[in-house]
Amino acid sequence: MIRVITSESVNIGHPDKTCDTISDAFLDEALRKDKNSQMAVECAIKNNKLFIYGEATTNAVINYDKIAKDILKDIGYQNDFEIVKEISEQSPDIAQAVKKKKLCANDQGMMFGYATNETKEFMPLPIVVAHKLMRNYENFRRMGNLFFADAKCQVSVEYDNFAPIRISTVLISVSHSEKITNEEICKEILENVVLRVLAEYESLVDENLKILINPSGRFTIWGSFGDSGCVGRKIIVDTYGGVGRVGGGCFSSKNATKVDRSGAYYARYVAKNVVAHGYADICEIEVAYAIGLEKPVTVNIETFGTNKVSLEEIENYVKKNFDFSLSNIIKELDLLKPIYKQTACYGHFGREEFSWEKIKK
Repeated sequence: MIRVITSESVNIGHPDKTCDTISDAFLDEALRKDKNSQMAVECAIKNNKLFIYGEATTNAVINYDKIAKDILKDIGYQNDFEIVKEISEQSPDIAQAVKKKKLCANDQGMMFGYATNETKEFMPLPIVVAHKLMRNYENFRRMGNLFFADAKCQVSVEYDNFAPIRISTVLISVSHSEKITNEEICKEILENVVLRVLAEYESLVDENLKILINPSGRFTIWGSFGDSGCVGRKIIVDTYGGVGRVGGGCFSSKNATKVDRSGAYYARYVAKNVVAHGYADICEIEVAYAIGLEKPVTVNIETFGTNKVSLEEIENYVKKNFDFSLSNIIKELDLLKPIYKQTACYGHFGREEFSWEKIKK
């Protein structure tokens, strides 16, 4: 059966991703000074206003304004921003449920982890290619002053059952100066961004590939002046590109006691190991937590019929080698370090620099 799967990625100048990046920078600054910081400080942006809000219980002194303004300047904004803050400490009701004799989940909820052997990253091909396009664009646009940080792309891939057989469509839209024509934009982006990424996937590209570059014809008003943004609105971009399920909770701004983030990281870690060790071609792990409890209330394993051994054997492998308790997740994945700003763009999964991507011996 032939089917088409489409995934998207967005660059750091997209207002939602700008907010994710700023919020995770706040978290990193807190962890740098106090590894036990409890953080959930988010932000929203529109025009020249940045709203910073949420909860922070930490011994760290955080200069929120400076961190935010430095990131906005690096992204390419030339204007000054008015910053409005509303930050309080974590609710004591939540705090007493989390910090007991053993660390417990800060909330209820379900998280999903997914892995497939269709790429070396153990990720779905459409989201892998989409993230590479955005990374390549980010590097390219910083080499000059004609292209800006707001950009997004879509990649469509044809599958025969679970196997990708061709890349059918690449769509990319990039913000730009008024000094460059649409024809010049198409030429520059095709040569310096799209074709360089597709060269890695030559066997999946044919003469019928459709490439769309800036189909709107004009994208000179960008970022917060063309759109609004806030934290957590790109959870499909952050995860598996629409392949596999997500629990609904976002990642950015949250420290490791927030199972929305740490539970999803550990579920990905387990799913990737199941596939990497050859137990299945595809694996999805669902885990569900309850506030105030140390261990999950359920763990479910799905292989979509691609398992090479019995599901019982896979379940035994997971039980013997992985511990879903929150304290173990934080310890095993080393989640108290300031590593989170770098997760905010180009996906939280499929990147070897992160501990939840390691293959356990």
